[in-house]
Amino acid sequence: MIARLIGPFICLIALVGCIGEFFKLEFPTVRFSFNLAREINFLSPWFGWASMGILFLFGLLITIKLKSGFRFTPMTERRIERFKSIRRGYLSLWIVILLGSLASLDHLIVGNEALFVKYNGRNYFPALTRNLEKGELFGMEGDAAQAPADYRDLKKQAGNDDSLYVLMPLIGYAPTGDTVAAISKSLREKNGILMKGSKPFSGLASKLYNPDEPERKHLRFRYREGIKNGPADGWDEEGVRIYGAQYTDGELVEGSRSWNGIGDIEQFLDKKSTSPREVYYAPSPPSYSDGQKHLLGTTSRGYDVVAYLFGGLQVNFKAALVYIPLVYILGVSIGLLMGFFAGWFDIILQRFIEILSNVPFLFVVMIASTAVPEKLKESAGLWMILSILLIFGWMGMTYLMRTSALKEKQRDYIAASRVIGASTPRILFRHLLPNSIAIVITLVPFSVSSLILSLTSLDYLGFGLPAKYATWGQLLRDGLDNLAAPWLATSSFIVLVGLLILITFIGEAVREAFDPKKFSFYR
Repeated sequence: MIARLIGPFICLIALVGCIGEFFKLEFPTVRFSFNLAREINFLSPWFGWASMGILFLFGLLITIKLKSGFRFTPMTERRIERFKSIRRGYLSLWIVILLGSLASLDHLIVGNEALFVKYNGRNYFPALTRNLEKGELFGMEGDAAQAPADYRDLKKQAGNDDSLYVLMPLIGYAPTGDTVAAISKSLREKNGILMKGSKPFSGLASKLYNPDEPERKHLRFRYREGIKNGPADGWDEEGVRIYGAQYTDGELVEGSRSWNGIGDIEQFLDKKSTSPREVYYAPSPPSYSDGQKHLLGTTSRGYDVVAYLFGGLQVNFKAALVYIPLVYILGVSIGLLMGFFAGWFDIILQRFIEILSNVPFLFVVMIASTAVPEKLKESAGLWMILSILLIFGWMGMTYLMRTSALKEKQRDYIAASRVIGASTPRILFRHLLPNSIAIVITLVPFSVSSLILSLTSLDYLGFGLPAKYATWGQLLRDGLDNLAAPWLATSSFIVLVGLLILITFIGEAVREAFDPKKFSFYR
């Protein structure tokens, strides 16, 4: 039943993508081919429409095929049942499908644009349109009126304005390009001692003009064991330092004050500001309250780590969906041709593969990374890396398919196909390939894990994707460069290893299910 829904679902995706492009709507995931055509200069707008057309025809073909009485062979059904019986792999498959579904929701669950805004009786859907709404559209004043609307600020204002309602994604930060300069955490005073949790606080504590803008300080004091001890500084609302002083054991040192502001110094010290708070600059630790929620902290660039990990997951799935079909089409086709024709054709291709396999992969990536113009790298960085991986990635499965073709072409069903006049492509892909499909299916999960490791390694070494992409390799390198921020390396390591374990479990279950010895009997 589920298999029959695959074709209509693919057709629906293609139709939604075309409708979104026609009406200039930003639907998640289905806009991919159109955005790619806009990002890469040499791709014309027709690329997106052609991709959607091919996708629709593919879905239509699957629908017709499954509705025409299609059934799996008894052997395939037994293999599927065998796979389902391996609980670890079957459960891992559903977890990966769930992760892929979440990643496909894109900016509906992770993004800095509001899903829905209602202001003065009018409805807006900023995340689903290409229009860039300015702050003045929602009643903002000053510089914020002409700048793109800050929907997180609007969300805070909505609590005090009945005419304003803002619905944000689950994680209200974009994976990249959405910098959080600083966050702050409240401290409390107990019997004249400033406390952080249950211990006296030592460090810099600041009084802020606005707790939502930690970089705008009013006063800053140095504390030792909860008591003011050291220099103190003060800034006006424009960020200009106008006050300085020195404290020892909680007492102001006589004659240590300096003042170059306008007006009375006491009026400045009595200005309305928050109680002392600890301010963290990027990379900042996890924060669960006080208006700025960063469940796993922020990176050294000020990006929310949860949003960044989500962006890295999207990059991995996107790369796998493009790379795996291409590399298998190339590798399987060449392998079948080598085994089927053999002779000089086989020898020449074997020598070519040997030459190509001896080319140092890392050097090629380094050369491509430095030789490609920066503008092209920014627009087509992912596709450039995938192209290099594709050049080197098809050779491994070629020998396996060649061996299978050499064995299978000697069987009677291939000879019978030749006798009745079947063409070479029909023999290869209609008869020979289905009998070698077990090799292909068992290799797919391990190819996916190999791709993820390759992308992560290249990003870690600095030869991977541009900074506009959120990647786990860059986050891992960021964590090792900032060992004082353990949440960076820990989070990237856990999600990377977790995903690879899930894929490995799937691969082991598939290999076990397709093992011919499970369904063979010897006498």
